[in-house]
Amino acid sequence: MSDIYTQRGYRNEMVGFGAKPALLVVDFQRGFTDSRFPMGGAPMVGHAVDETTRVMRAAKSAGILIIACVIAFDSRKSAPLWKIGPVLDLQAGSEATELDPRIAAEGPDVVLSKTAPSLFFGTAASAILTRERVDTVIVTGCITSGCVRATIVDAFSLGLRVQVAKDCCGDHDLVAHEQNLADVARRYADVIDADTAIESINKWRSRNDRDVPASAGCQNEFSH
Repeated sequence: MSDIYTQRGYRNEMVGFGAKPALLVVDFQRGFTDSRFPMGGAPMVGHAVDETTRVMRAAKSAGILIIACVIAFDSRKSAPLWKIGPVLDLQAGSEATELDPRIAAEGPDVVLSKTAPSLFFGTAASAILTRERVDTVIVTGCITSGCVRATIVDAFSLGLRVQVAKDCCGDHDLVAHEQNLADVARRYADVIDADTAIESINKWRSRNDRDVPASAGCQNEFSH
């Protein structure tokens, strides 16, 4: 079956990893992972949390920066014009805005609070990645068709290499999940899985350990 996108020049060529990766964990907070909340409890999201913790452990072991975020509003007046009613109940300091315990237990290096879909919008994420000389991001989180996609687009727009771990992302609906991943794969990012992300992290760690003298300490250079 022909693919009109391929005919029009869209390609699934791999972007690949660059010199230094970071891991982004988008909105794995109780409001989306806990079935006690209106938007929480989707099986795909729960599975994505478990897969993401595996990638977080590999990243932590390799010394790779982990940035997580949550959606939280000081008041409804600080929120954009969301068309999703329960989103407006994610008030700062409430249980729904806490990181899922499985994610919190892995100890993200940075936890940002945002009010818009993208992890980058109105946060210090870009400045932090620039300071750390990161050129590649591994994206995980929820919801695939919403905040994850927005984060992918912004990361791409900032000139980063974007790797999306498909089994580390979750949505309310499988069709929306798969369609959005297929679309970003033809436009902005490489769609990989948790095992590939971990393998790539371990390769980066091995290369970095080999190329940087132990005496360099905190002055490691990550360009190869």
